Amino acid sequence: MRIIAVLVISTLGCTNAAAPPESTPDASGGGPATAEGGSTEPGELADVIEVTSRETGGAFQLSVTVRSPDTGCDQYADWWEVLSADGSLLYRRILLHSHVSEQPFTRSGGPVPATSGDLVVVRAHMNPAGYGGRAFRGPIEGPFESAPLPGDFASEVESASPQPDGCDF
Repeated sequence: MRIIAVLVISTLGCTNAAAPPESTPDASGGGPATAEGGSTEPGELADVIEVTSRETGGAFQLSVTVRSPDTGCDQYADWWEVLSADGSLLYRRILLHSHVSEQPFTRSGGPVPATSGDLVVVRAHMNPAGYGGRAFRGPIEGPFESAPLPGDFASEVESASPQPDGCDF
């Protein structure tokens, strides 16, 4: 039953309807973290603006809200990812299409292979500009807070799998 529920949640996370950011604490007590403002180079990069975490059966699912200057498949946020504090890629949520008329947008993903207390970084990637927008940091169970990252933080994972296989629209 739990597997079916997770699949339904993941499927519902990619509708065309705007999904409002969660605003109440989750069961793990790690309520939402939000950030106002934009990236250091407005109009070019994808910003994470909210992260919530939910623990279900020992696994963590994240809901991540991204604001990005999508114009279509030529420029769109193509994934968000979770990294360990040392920059190892733990999880990547591929975004299958641009979100031109849905800004900001929220997508859920997981399970993230981390245990309670592990410090993680959540950031988004913009096609074709790459990384550099606003990121969040915190223990996997939350709460998360906006955190500046060095420009070269974990840049080597950009080519790691999984990668988008095109853009639907």
